[in-house]
Amino acid sequence: MMRSFPWLALALGLLLALLLLRFSPLNTDPGPTLPLLTALLMSEFGFLVTAVGAGIGIRDLTRTGLRLHGALITAGNAVLALVFLRLGLLLWPDGSL
Repeated sequence: MMRSFPWLALALGLLLALLLLRFSPLNTDPGPTLPLLTALLMSEFGFLVTAVGAGIGIRDLTRTGLRLHGALITAGNAVLALVFLRLGLLLWPDGSL
């Protein structure tokens, strides 16, 4: 049984990642930026959503077997969760990797 949450998590994660990469306080291009707290909350929410999407995807893969589209969606959610984690750490005041 293929669940729809990993698909939704990936789509929402991609949208949040694009918004954060374009309007984050780390962006050096002149133009509008998000406030720091908003960017941190968006990064945390994106991490949680994509991490849960990856977890549900892994559970579905173990139950139904390895399928290409399920594996790609799960890998996409896992990569986005790591991106949101890294971005959140970079956004934190005096934070660096």
